[in-house]
Amino acid sequence: MMEKMKMHSPNLTQDNVARIRELFPNCVTEAKGEGGTLKLAVDFDQLRQELADSIVEGPQERYHLNWPGKREALLAANAPIAKTLRPCSKESVSFDTTKNLFVEGDNLDALKLLQETYLGRIKLIYLDPPYNRKKGNNLVYRDDFVGDTYDYLTHSNQSDEEGNRLVANTEANGRFHSDWLGMMYQRLRVARNLLAPAGVIAISIDDAETANVLHLCYEVFGEANFLGTLIWKNATDNNPSNIAIEHESIHVFARSKSDLEGVWKTSVSDAKEILVKIGEELIAKHPKLDDLQAAYTEWYRENKSQLGPLADYKFIDVHGVYAGSRSVHNPGKEGYRYDVIHPATGRACKQPLMGYRFPEETMKRLLSEGLVLFGDDDTKLIELKAYASEYEDKLSSVFDLDGRSGAYDLKTLFPEGKKVFSNPKPVLLMERLISFMTGPKDICLDLFAGSSTLAHATMEINRREGGGRRFISVQYPEEIGQESKDAKEAYQFCTQIGLKPFISEISKERIRRAGTAVREKDGAPGWSRDVGFRVLKIDTSNMADVYYAPDALDKGQIDLLVDNIKPDRTPEDLLFQVMLDWGVDLALQIAKQTIQDKDVFLVDGNALAACFDASGGIDEPFVKELAKLEPLRVVFRDAGFRDSAVKINVEQIFKLLSPATEVKSI
Repeated sequence: MMEKMKMHSPNLTQDNVARIRELFPNCVTEAKGEGGTLKLAVDFDQLRQELADSIVEGPQERYHLNWPGKREALLAANAPIAKTLRPCSKESVSFDTTKNLFVEGDNLDALKLLQETYLGRIKLIYLDPPYNRKKGNNLVYRDDFVGDTYDYLTHSNQSDEEGNRLVANTEANGRFHSDWLGMMYQRLRVARNLLAPAGVIAISIDDAETANVLHLCYEVFGEANFLGTLIWKNATDNNPSNIAIEHESIHVFARSKSDLEGVWKTSVSDAKEILVKIGEELIAKHPKLDDLQAAYTEWYRENKSQLGPLADYKFIDVHGVYAGSRSVHNPGKEGYRYDVIHPATGRACKQPLMGYRFPEETMKRLLSEGLVLFGDDDTKLIELKAYASEYEDKLSSVFDLDGRSGAYDLKTLFPEGKKVFSNPKPVLLMERLISFMTGPKDICLDLFAGSSTLAHATMEINRREGGGRRFISVQYPEEIGQESKDAKEAYQFCTQIGLKPFISEISKERIRRAGTAVREKDGAPGWSRDVGFRVLKIDTSNMADVYYAPDALDKGQIDLLVDNIKPDRTPEDLLFQVMLDWGVDLALQIAKQTIQDKDVFLVDGNALAACFDASGGIDEPFVKELAKLEPLRVVFRDAGFRDSAVKINVEQIFKLLSPATEVKSI
C-alpha cells in the first residue's frame, strides 16, 4: 500500500524523545499524560543519573515491574462481577454425561466465575495469549485474522462503542507494553487461585513479551516457583530478519514448587518397563531369531493398546525390543551422499531427500552391528533400530517438533480445504505438556482456546492411556474479520459449513470433529470414551438488577418484588447459577425428575436438588416428598411457594426428615 503523506508539521517534542531514546533507551518509558492518555515520556530522574558522575537524589529504588495502569489492573482482578454461566445444550456434545466444559466469553470473567467451584483443583493451566507484535494496526492478535480483542480495549479507550480501534500497535503510541501487561496481570492473578497445590501454569510466548511474562509470573507466583523454560524448536522462520526465529518459549511456574510430586514422568515410563521386561523374558526362552520374533508378535498383538506412544516397537532381536527410526536422515540441510546396498536386491537403496546425517564410515559400523533396517526392496528408505531400553522419557528443556504439524492436524479434521486458523499449536505439543504435568484424573484449563488443540490432545491421551483427564476450554466469541487472506478463508469456511463467523464457533467445531475422530480409534482398557463437552456461555446475572441494588427501588417499582428473576431465563439457567454460587462441579451429571407434577433437577444423584417452579404450587406435601430424597443441598424459587407459611415451614420439614440438607431459595 502506498505510504500517505503526513500533511502536518513535525512533532518536535516526540522527535526529541526519540533522540533521547536512541542515546539512553532506559530513560524513555510509558507514562500517563494529560487526560489519562498513555504516551512515551522521559524518565528525568534516570536521565539525570545517566548524565551525572555521582548518585543523584531521586525516588527510593526497589526491584519490581511497574507500568501505567497496574493498580487499575489489580483492582479489576479483585472486583466481583454480576454475571453467570448459561448452558447451551444444542451446541454441546453429550451434554448430560460429559465431564468437559467449553466456556464462551471473556476469560477473566470465566476465571472469576469458576473460582468457587474449581478453587485449588486445576492441575494444568495453559495460556497461549495474544502476542504483542508490531502489526501497525491492532494492539493484540490471537491469529492474523482476528478482529477486536476483548472488552478491555473499550475500557482502556482503545476502541469506541462501535468497536472501531482508536490506536495502532506501534511503540510510539505509548501502549505497546502497558495494556498487554495489564491484560495478562489480571488473568494471572485470578488463575493462581484455581491451581492445585501441585498445579502448574505453562505460558507460550514469543520474544516480544517473554521477559515481561517472566517478571509478571515472578510477582504473581514467586520467583522460587519458577520451574524453567521449554524451548520448542518448531519451524524455520521465512520472514526476512537479522535473526531467523525458529523457536518459541513456554515458561512453566508451579503453584507451590515444594508440593510437586517427585520427578515428572509420563505413562511411557511404564510402557518402557513392560517392553524391556517382556523382551528379556522372551530372549531367555527363544534362542532362534524367527521363533523370538513370532513369540513377540503374538504378545504385541494382545498388548498393543497398553503401549501408548511406544506402540511402534513391533520388533525384537537378541538385544531387545526395538522400532524403526528415521534418525539416519539429515534434517533441514544437505547431508552425506553415498550408496547403501540392499541385501536382497543388490542395488543401492533410495536415499533420503537431504542425504544421510553421518559419514559413510559410521554407516558401515552400523551395518556391521546389525542396527540398520531395510525395507522389502531398495525403493524403501532405510531406518535405524531404536531399542526400547534406550528410550528417554524426560521433559527436556529443548525439543524439536515441526510447528507445521499443527496445520496438518487441522487439515485432517477440516478437509474442506480452508485455512481455519493461522499457526495452530500441534496436538503433539499439547500431549507433551499434559502427559508430563498431569495425572490420569486431573483437570486441564486452556484460557485462550483458539483452535482447541489442548482439548483435542486431552481426548487423545485419554484414549491411548485409558485415563480420565478433563478439559475446560475458554474462548471469547471474537468475530472473524476479513482484513487478510487467512481471514477471508476462515470467514468463507464458516459460511460454507453453516457456522457463525466467530473464533469460538470454530473452536467448538474442532472439538466436535476431533472427538468423532478419536472415538473411531481403538482405545486402552478403561477408557470412558468421553469426547463431549458442555457449552456454557457467560452472560449477565439471571437476577434482576433490583436484586443487587434494592436501595434503588422506588415505590413505583414495588411490583418487581413479585419475581426477582429476569423473564428470559430458563430453569436450566437458574440451576447453573446456583451450582456456581454453591461451588458444585459444573460437570456433574444432571437428571430431571417429576415430583407431584413439578420438575426437579437432581445433580449427581443427591448432591443438589433444585425446583424452580414459579406457579405458586410448592406446598408442604411436595416439600416432604422432596425431603425423602435426602439431598445434601436443596434450592427453591421464592415465587414458587404457595404462601409465606409454606416457605417458613420448609426448613423445619427438612430438619425433621433430612437434617443434613442445606436449604436455600432464590
